[in-house]
Amino acid sequence: MDGLVALLDLEPIEVNIFRGVSPDDHRQRVFGGQVAGQALVAAARTVDDTDDAGDAARSVHSLHAYFLRPGDPNVPIIYEVERVRDGRSFSTRWVKAVQHGRSIFTLSASFQVTESGLEHQVEAPAGLPEPEQLPDFAERMEPHRAAVGDFVDQPRPIDIRYCELGPFDRVGILPPFQNVWLRANGVLPDDPVLQVCVLTYASDLTLLDTSLLPHGESLANGDVFMASLDHAMWFHHSFRADDWLLFAQDTPVTSGGRGVGRGLVFDRRGRLVASAVQEGLVRRAR
Repeated sequence: MDGLVALLDLEPIEVNIFRGVSPDDHRQRVFGGQVAGQALVAAARTVDDTDDAGDAARSVHSLHAYFLRPGDPNVPIIYEVERVRDGRSFSTRWVKAVQHGRSIFTLSASFQVTESGLEHQVEAPAGLPEPEQLPDFAERMEPHRAAVGDFVDQPRPIDIRYCELGPFDRVGILPPFQNVWLRANGVLPDDPVLQVCVLTYASDLTLLDTSLLPHGESLANGDVFMASLDHAMWFHHSFRADDWLLFAQDTPVTSGGRGVGRGLVFDRRGRLVASAVQEGLVRRAR
C-alpha cells in the first residue's frame, strides 16, 4: 500500500507539469489504472480544493480517459495539465501523459463545488457473501501455483475478493456479470483526493475482464488479447478506499473486437459511491 501511495505522489517539475514513475514489477507496459490514477492526481493538484474557511470546496465528480499507446514502464511519464475552465460551480482540467515525445494517454476531469439536491440510487446486489467469508488473492490462486509461480506471493496494493469464480477457476460460458469486494491493502491517509485516485487505479483491475464471461474465455488460458481503450468514472459520494467496497460489474455487449464493462461501486452500507464504464480491445490471440 505504501508503494501505491508513493506511486500516486507525483513530482511537480513546472507549473501544470508533473512527473510520475512506474513500479519495478516486470510489466511489459504500464498498468492502465496507474496512468489514470496519476493523471487524476495531476489534475487535482491544479484545483483549489478548499474554500476560505478551509472546508472542501471542489471535488472530482467525473473523469473520461483514452488510452492511446502502451506506456513504457522503464521511463518516467510526464503529465501536462491544461486548466480548461474555472467557473462558479465547476472546474475542468485536461491532462496529457507523454513518453518519448508522444502522447500515451489523455484524461479530462471535472470538479464541482459541494452542493445538495435531489437524490436516488439503485439498490446494491443482495445475498452476496461478505468479504471476510471469501478467499483473498493468494488463497484463491494457491491451487494454480504451478501455472503462475511466484505471482501468487507478490504483495498487492489492492485486496480483491471475488464473490463468484476467479479468473483461473472459470470453465465454460457464464452469466455476463461479476461481483468483487475490493479495498486498499492497508490504511490510507485522510486525503479525499487520494481515496478517489486509489479507486480509479483499482477499477481497471477487473472491469474489462467481465466482457469475457459470456464467451467461456479467460485471460488465464491465453486465448485472448485485451487492452483498455477508454475509461469513464463518476463519483457520487465520499468514501474510503481502505474500507471494503462492492464492485458490481456487468457487460452489455462485446462486438467488433471490443468489449464493454460497466460497474457500480457500493460501500458496505449499500450507498452507491461511484460508477464506471470501460471499453477495451478483446481479440482472439494471434
